[in-house]
Amino acid sequence: MNIKCWGSRGSIPVSGVDYIKYGGDTTCLEILTKDNQIIIVDAGTGIRRLGNQLIKDGRKSFHFLLTHAHWDHLIGFPFFKPLFQAEHEIHMHQGLFHKGFMEKIFSKVMAPPNFPVQFSDLKANIIYEQCDSEDFTIGSVTITPIAISHPNKGNGFKFTEDGKSFIFVPDNELEYIHKGGLAFDEYVKFCFGADLLFHDAELTPKEYKTRKKWGHSSYTSALNLALKAGVKEFGLFHLNQERIDSEVDAIILDCHKIIADQGADLKCYAVGSNMTFEL
Repeated sequence: MNIKCWGSRGSIPVSGVDYIKYGGDTTCLEILTKDNQIIIVDAGTGIRRLGNQLIKDGRKSFHFLLTHAHWDHLIGFPFFKPLFQAEHEIHMHQGLFHKGFMEKIFSKVMAPPNFPVQFSDLKANIIYEQCDSEDFTIGSVTITPIAISHPNKGNGFKFTEDGKSFIFVPDNELEYIHKGGLAFDEYVKFCFGADLLFHDAELTPKEYKTRKKWGHSSYTSALNLALKAGVKEFGLFHLNQERIDSEVDAIILDCHKIIADQGADLKCYAVGSNMTFEL
């Protein structure tokens, strides 16, 4: 599978000269399966650029997953141009969410006075896929959800294809269990041996002391998860909206020092807009 990040910023989009390297768009991923299916994860502001590219490439059909319904993962949805063209087909996979959840959420995003065009006026063919079991497949990829420890609940996902696994958990507090969330050891078990892990690493340890229960992890906690789970590559995700490029770079240098001190073999970096990955 091929993975492209269209946005990795947390909470709110940012712009300016201090955000060039990692970008300012909020969460959106594109996954291309070996059988040429496109899976879109989350509708942060990065989905606007993705939509433009899909139209340019002549793509007509794709699949959509949602980790949770906080604004930074939804606000790009009304600007996803394929929604407004009748020739496009979008499969909404509701995963562990209840029937009707995604339609309800996106209808609210576009309801007056939030947006001038209502959800009911969209021209694309939107198909809701409800899963009868926890695991489900999209083309050649098997998808396994996991509950996240985050206010208002949600899901992370494991994507498996040809024995390779990619895990995406963009919002998750590892040091506190929110309602519906899991203990640290459960996330270690879920991530164990993964080829690639993107995990919430929004806070520094100092910041976490005053932001416990906010639903996000320190980068040291996220790195600890990656090390204990023995993943091959670890990407820091949900970059803090105030974290300029040089500060992100400093965090990565600290992560590299921690990895070296433990004698571990782990490739580690911060995930930025337009970065691509192949498994």
